[in-house]
Amino acid sequence: MNGGNTTDLASQARALLADIEQKTLTNKDRMALPVQDMPCQEPAVRAHNMDEVALGYTEAQARIEAARCLQCKNAPCVAGCPVSIDIPGFVGLVAKGDYQGAATVIHRTNLLPAICGRVCPQEKQCQAPCTLGKALKGVDRAVQIGRLERFVADRERAAGGAPMPHVQPQTGKRVAVIGSGPAGLTVAADVRRDGHEVVIFEAFQKPGGVMVYGIPEFRLPKAIVREEAAKLERMGVRFELNTLVGRTVPLAELLQEEGFDAAFIGVGAGLPKFMDIPGENLVGVFSANEYLTRANLMRAWDRERAATPIYPSKRVAVLGGGNVAMDSARMALRLGADEVHVLYRRTREEMPARAEEVGHAQEEGVVFDFLASPTEVLGSDKGIVTGLRVMSYRLGEPDASGRRSPVAIDGSEHDVAFDTVIVAVGNESNPLLAKTTPGLAVDKKGHVLVDEHQKTALDGVWAGGDIVLGAATVILAMGEGRRAAAAINAYLKGK
Repeated sequence: MNGGNTTDLASQARALLADIEQKTLTNKDRMALPVQDMPCQEPAVRAHNMDEVALGYTEAQARIEAARCLQCKNAPCVAGCPVSIDIPGFVGLVAKGDYQGAATVIHRTNLLPAICGRVCPQEKQCQAPCTLGKALKGVDRAVQIGRLERFVADRERAAGGAPMPHVQPQTGKRVAVIGSGPAGLTVAADVRRDGHEVVIFEAFQKPGGVMVYGIPEFRLPKAIVREEAAKLERMGVRFELNTLVGRTVPLAELLQEEGFDAAFIGVGAGLPKFMDIPGENLVGVFSANEYLTRANLMRAWDRERAATPIYPSKRVAVLGGGNVAMDSARMALRLGADEVHVLYRRTREEMPARAEEVGHAQEEGVVFDFLASPTEVLGSDKGIVTGLRVMSYRLGEPDASGRRSPVAIDGSEHDVAFDTVIVAVGNESNPLLAKTTPGLAVDKKGHVLVDEHQKTALDGVWAGGDIVLGAATVILAMGEGRRAAAAINAYLKGK
């Protein structure tokens, strides 16, 4: 598992860096360098606070990790990055100690490196095709690109932040951005750079979308998201908070009566799915969306000053195997639960959650009940959760996705006591915009249909992120935002 004693890791890295600085490294030397573990808070401590778990690389660790890069000419890592960061370029500069140069390279294509370095699944994106990882037979042995990106971004933040982007003279054109998640923020920045007026409409009271309401503080400090929103405001972008487009104001009204020349839809996919089993309406059953929104956006963990109450839990069951399930389970511990179980119908090998997040959860004391899933939520005569009726499974043949399908074991049902159930089995698209916007084409799952430039069926309207992709990553949403912004800018020039 990643992580370790901060002092030991730092001292080992300093000694190793001093050694390798004395020679010119061959590829064989680079392949022999050890992967640099990320220093972390001790599990017994961090399970009871909201501080960030991973503490970030020291300078020596970052330079050693960067020195592991083979600087491949074909750069397969770049092809694995949804926004095509020049990864060998910035990593090579880190190895030389040119951190500002590295930050400049990253900012050419990625506006949110401090965020992406923390929450993107690099092991499935840029690190998956890494030549070094393939040579050493393990993605966990690839160059740790995400950790290096975070190091560069954090060092730049500590020095005062990235330079303000240049904004072209005002064009008189206006663009409405609906949703302030990663796709919306990316569109706003790129469109504003071209001199167009940009207004972001956000349903919640704080900007940031899923980065604020969904991802916990211990994985992504909210100060980083606030800084990005503040930077946009300094560029001249305006935020209209507590505005639910489709209800507070229709999209058509923005385009036809409010004077906007174009719009981008980046509202995410925030409609939670449930298991559709008996008892899900009992008191003590939560969607992961509600649970995490109360804890993250409304700070339920700060009991003295919280803007919302939180349900008192002692034995918590989390249903699901993705990153949202890991966030919910780890948050439940921090909110005072004595015992937290994750129930998943397959085994750890099939879990979609990041290996790092699963490992952190296990270190903190979360119990994993694999090959198990509920058939009913049990309750008292007062309608309050008392437990789950659980079915055991075995793995059968692979399904269409390549994962082995779970097969229920007849007669294996058994009852387990829980006082809280958190359902984290995915999200669907909120149908509000589709229902209130005539002509906006969606598929049977409610995802907005777009062309290769993110253009919707409506003239002057683009879309991207989870509302198009379903559940996606921050960097994938940003990639769609960049494509949409380029198309919007071209459209407005023609207009």
